[in-house]
Order: sequence, then structure tokens, then C-alpha cells
Amino acid sequence: MMQLRPTHWSFVLAAWLILSAVPVRAAWEGKVAGAPEGWTVSSPRDEIRPAFAFRPTEGADGRGAFVIHADGREGLDGGWVKTFSVHGGRYYHFRALRKVENVALPRQSAPVRIIWLDAAGGRVPYDQWVPTDFMHGARPIAEPEYPTDKSTDACGWTEVSDTYRAPSKAARAVVELRLRWAPRGKIAWSEVRLKETAPLPARKVRLAAVHFCPHGGKTPADNCRMFAPLIAEASRQKADLVVLGECLTTPGNGYTIQRAAEPIPGPSSEYFGQLAKKHNLYIVAGLCERDGHLIYNTAALLGPDGKLVGKYRKVTLPRDEVTGGVMPGHDYPVFQTRFGKVAMMICYDGFFPEVARHLANRGAEVIAWPVWGCNPDLAKARAVESHVYVVSSTYTDFSSHWMLTAVWDHVGRTIALAKQWGTVVVAEVDLNQRTHWGSLGDFWAELPRHRPPWEADP
Repeated sequence: MMQLRPTHWSFVLAAWLILSAVPVRAAWEGKVAGAPEGWTVSSPRDEIRPAFAFRPTEGADGRGAFVIHADGREGLDGGWVKTFSVHGGRYYHFRALRKVENVALPRQSAPVRIIWLDAAGGRVPYDQWVPTDFMHGARPIAEPEYPTDKSTDACGWTEVSDTYRAPSKAARAVVELRLRWAPRGKIAWSEVRLKETAPLPARKVRLAAVHFCPHGGKTPADNCRMFAPLIAEASRQKADLVVLGECLTTPGNGYTIQRAAEPIPGPSSEYFGQLAKKHNLYIVAGLCERDGHLIYNTAALLGPDGKLVGKYRKVTLPRDEVTGGVMPGHDYPVFQTRFGKVAMMICYDGFFPEVARHLANRGAEVIAWPVWGCNPDLAKARAVESHVYVVSSTYTDFSSHWMLTAVWDHVGRTIALAKQWGTVVVAEVDLNQRTHWGSLGDFWAELPRHRPPWEADP
């Protein structure tokens, strides 16, 4: 295999930038009788174009529907297209309603794309992006946006919407309403709008992780009380969410997970609920749960009202927990908090991408991770592949060069890192700030449009 030298990479980069600047045109374009002004239809190739129609009295509001209908062949792909004028640097809200028939996977087969162009119809660069080694500092071209699916009403209309800041060089926004890869599928688009709007407010949250392993206690309650000053310190640093360790009622006191197990809600969760209320924050505590004859390794989320928001039962169990009679969980709950959507995974879960992906697919923005020990590279991977913030609290000493108490961002960087026992680290993030990758774009929005089908799909 030929080795690419730096000069070769420079040539590849230059070619990529030139090609990216070429105006976006489909291989086949056409018009539909009766369609509103400015709307055309297109397909990557004439031989795979579906059928198009505009129905002026249909749609969610009875004022028109943009219809696409595929026959029984595989691979048909096409969409309605309109170019809107925009002002670079300003914010725009896109919204449309979508209704499908015979479409097995709407998240993949019924997307919207928005492409930013300059006044001449060429691609424009990002204003903010994540630098990569491949780009060698060059500003990447803005990739298409993919508005996200929201709720579906009783009549089957799904809102597809999002708010964007147009790149500073943008003068046009090309909106595509597509149907692809759905034999005998039909889609109707209605109430399509792209309008200037106010900037999105920042949605800042301070994520905290405690680096502490209890020792010297005689009971589970003793262990719980040892975390009180650390939670107070997290509060002093204005944390919104603080993550504690796994099975925290067992280290250093001789208790096994079986002996320490208690109901949730129960004494330990209620204790941390009182601290959450006292300090007006959320706490994730790793606890040992008993439910009848079953024992679980559980993470509990306590809210600022002092109540249990919810719990997650560890799904993937290491051999010692299996042989000890611990029961695996089977649900992947995501909880709405006052700042965003929070989910949890526990220790061994981190070795398996399915757990974090299930949680991200359900809308998790932050994954709290009580973890006795794990490979920190897997924390980075879970953050990157699912585009979430990962907050870990571990019992592994920093000097061992193994698992870390840290906060990882969307690109796998440790933005907060604990090195000393008995410390609290905090990272402030903006959950409304999009992360753009060079040559990829906003991966969070692209995930549902591009990831392959799997068993978790409806």
C-alpha cells in the first residue's frame, strides 16, 4: 500500500476543499404541476427517482402537502427542494410536519437536509468547528444540517424541527424534504417553514464528579455520610449534577453487595435525597438494591426536591456479580431534569457500546457513570460515538494509569480530571452548543439519520 506523505495529504486536502466548494446539484431535477413557487424535485439519479405530487387541499392544515411515493423497487431516493434567502450569522428556525405510510424506518428514510450556500451557490465554511489532524488547521466546509424528529400527533403528523445559526458566509439555505430506501413507501410533508428567529439561549450546566473511595466505616450508612462534605464542595462550585461511585455502601466496611442491598427508595437513597435538596442539585449514587428476592447493582438519581427521579439497574454484569447472584437490569431509562436529559450506566457497562448507544438513542445528553474501574479509552469512545457528555466517578487511583474520575466532552476530551483522592472536579458545558466536525458536521443530529437499523428501532 502506498504511504501518503505530508505533501500528498496537502494535495488531498486541497482537492477536498475544491470539491466541497462546488455548487450542490442533483443528477436529476424537475418540476411538478401546481407546486408552490420556488419548489422543485430532485433525485441523485433519474433511474431511482420516486413519484412526486403536490396536493393543494391536503396536509396537516389542509393547505397543501408535498407528496413522495415510491414503487416496489429497492433504493428509490428523491425529494422536494426549495432555496431560501438567509443572512449569514443570523438564527433560523426550521419546522415541517411529516406523515408516512409503509415506511419502516422514518428516522433514516424520511430526513430533512439543509445545505448552506453563498450568493454564488457555493459551499461555505464553518465559523466554529472541532479541529482534526486531517484538516491541518484549514477551516472545513459547513456540512448539511439534519433537523430532528420531535413528537407525533394523534393524526400521525411528526414535527421535524431545529434552530440554527447560519454560517457567516451563507446567503442561501437549500431545504430538501426526502424519501429514500422505502419500497412502496409514501410520505407527505406539510407546513414547511424556514424563518429568522431569536438566538438559542445558552443551556449551561455544571457537571461534577467526586474522586473518593470510602474507608474505615462500619456500616453502609457510615459510607454514605462520608460523601456529605464532598457534595457540599460540589455545591460550593455551583454544580448542577454530582456523580458518586459504584456500590458506595460497600467499600472499606466489609459489606458485600448482597449484605448491603436495600430497597430503592430506601435509607441510602433517602439520605442522598436530603443532601440533594439541601444543596439544590442532582446526585447520582451507586447503590446496592434489593427488590424482593432479587439484588441489583443500581444507580439512583436524586433530585433537588429530595425525591428519587429514577434509577438504572446495571445491564452488563462481570463474572463475579453473576456468580454472586446479582440480577442484570434490562431497561435503559433517560430522565428529564431541569437542565436536560440525564441517563446512567455502571462500571462494566462501559465495555459495551450498546448501553451508551441505547441511552443516547433515547435522548440522553449526559451519561453519569459510577465505575469501580475500566479502560479510560472506552469512556472517550462512549462519549464520541454517542455524542454525549460522560461523567465518571471511580475508585481507581490516578497513578495507576487506568480509570479516571473525569468529564468527557463530545469529541472525547477530558474537560475535567481528578488527580487527588477526596477532590471534586467540575466542568461547565452548554447543552445547546452544537459540535461540528470537519467533513462530518453535527454528528448528534446525523446519528439517527445515518446509523443502521437495529433491534431497538420501533
